[in-house]
Amino acid sequence: MKTFKKVYIEITSVCNLACSFCPQTARKANFIKLDAFQNILEQIKPHTKHIYLHVKGEPLLHPKIDELLDASHARGFKVNITTNGTLITKAGPKILGKPAVRQMNFSLHSFDGHEGSTNRERYLADIISFVREAVKHRVLVSFRLWNLQKDNVTTSERRRNRQTLEILENEFGLDYRIEEKVVAGSGVKIADYVYLNQDHEFRWPSLQAPEDEGKGFCHALRSQAAILVDGTVVPCCLDGEGVINLGNVNNASFTDIVEGERANKLVDGFSRREAVEELCRKCGYRQRFGT
Repeated sequence: MKTFKKVYIEITSVCNLACSFCPQTARKANFIKLDAFQNILEQIKPHTKHIYLHVKGEPLLHPKIDELLDASHARGFKVNITTNGTLITKAGPKILGKPAVRQMNFSLHSFDGHEGSTNRERYLADIISFVREAVKHRVLVSFRLWNLQKDNVTTSERRRNRQTLEILENEFGLDYRIEEKVVAGSGVKIADYVYLNQDHEFRWPSLQAPEDEGKGFCHALRSQAAILVDGTVVPCCLDGEGVINLGNVNNASFTDIVEGERANKLVDGFSRREAVEELCRKCGYRQRFGT
């Protein structure tokens, strides 16, 4: 039986922001029901102990996220949550103290990625206030600034990041500039349980993107799988539109789906360093693992 380091469970396809780096999904707006979520948990229990509550959408929008966390804990899962952080004041009380929560990832680059963002100081202050309480429960925290440009970085882009980093430096009493310590693609510890990660801007794969020769490797269906809010199983967290539809947990078992013909062809292809799926041949993330 295949086991995974993590399985992504999308609990909503809805987001409260419209970030330039994250295309809005064409899928139906949806929020997972508690019974459907519990059914998924039962199906993936033999396959993993770690779940991530996102693919697309903003998980803190889910009105019953506290109940989803309780259901996760009851079945022995550890949960990672990735959020833009804008709703943390409202949703925080539903999360703090929940034993299922292992890690909170805050996508701070969403502030500048969303055209309507205002008041950086208040945005970060609300997040930091939550973080100070979360670490008391030994929750890991990752501040993400995934907006580095490989070429032609403008002064304004550097200045925006510097404003964010300076606030973090002051709040956590750092005696150095974070840029001096962090390396793109990795993180730096800025406090107990708290890390800052910087990386280049993330680009979602798309069937409209150019196709390359298809060589390379990917960890899809080796270390991870994902389940969209409607129950569709996809190979990884980057298939935000459900292009590589392996099956649906509402009418087939997760075990059978990830052991199915299409799934095995994808895995076998990457064993040969070949991308057999069209979307995989149009995904730049695969190139991180070499060709």
